Parts: sequence; C-alpha cells; structure tokens
Amino acid sequence: MEEVKKIKNNGEIVYAVGRRKEALARVRLSKGNGQIMVNGKPIGEYFSSFISQKIYSKPLEITKTLNKYHISIKVEGGGRNAQLEAVVHGISRALSKTDGSLRPILKKEKFLTRDARVKERRKYGNAGKARAKKQSPKR
Repeated sequence: MEEVKKIKNNGEIVYAVGRRKEALARVRLSKGNGQIMVNGKPIGEYFSSFISQKIYSKPLEITKTLNKYHISIKVEGGGRNAQLEAVVHGISRALSKTDGSLRPILKKEKFLTRDARVKERRKYGNAGKARAKKQSPKR
C-alpha cells in the first residue's frame, strides 16, 4: 500500500495524493534542503499571496520538518484555493508515510482528512441553479 521507491543516491522518495473539490495534487517527497516546487515553479511563485504561504507551510511547521525535505508537486484541476488545499492534504499524507510518529500530530490538526464537499449538481427543471425553484405566477 505504501508507495516508497529507492533511488540511486540511497535516498527514498515518498509519493502521496491530495485532493479537494476537483483539484488533484501528486506529491513527491524526498530528503533535501526544503525546496518546494509546484508544476516546475517555486511554490512562492505559484501561490503568491502571504496567506497562501502560511497555509501550505503549516503541516511542515507543526511537524518541525520545515527544511528537511525536497517536495515536488504536480497539481491540476479546480481553482487556486482548491489546489492549495489539495497540496496541503498531499504534503500531510506524504509526511505521515515517511514517519509514523507524525501521523497523530497531523490528524489532530485535521490535515489528513479529505474534505469531501463538492459543488452540488444542477437538477433539471430548476431555474438554472442547483437549489433554485422556478418562480410561480400569482395572477
């Protein structure tokens, strides 16, 4: 079940997937200097706001692994906010795979929980939206 692969320099790469709404983040985590890349760009360039920076670094801060791993992420689908939350979910899952003692810490902060809320589907016969009702004429 655990996806851990050995590579040439005697290190190991841990793979994990994070999801949120329509966004999917595939995370590769290996020993390194703390560099995080998203779709070939530094994460600060991809998620540029200060608030985003605090959000994606939170799982690394609470586990005290901020500059211990090189993280490469491929993210697709959804909007920027859903992608950010998928990245956090993926990083958290990868960290819990590397060290089992980090799992309770991440679980307590709810980083390992998949947020299953998605957009509600549109029903036929409605006035364009999922829960809208057609207006009834009174006269």
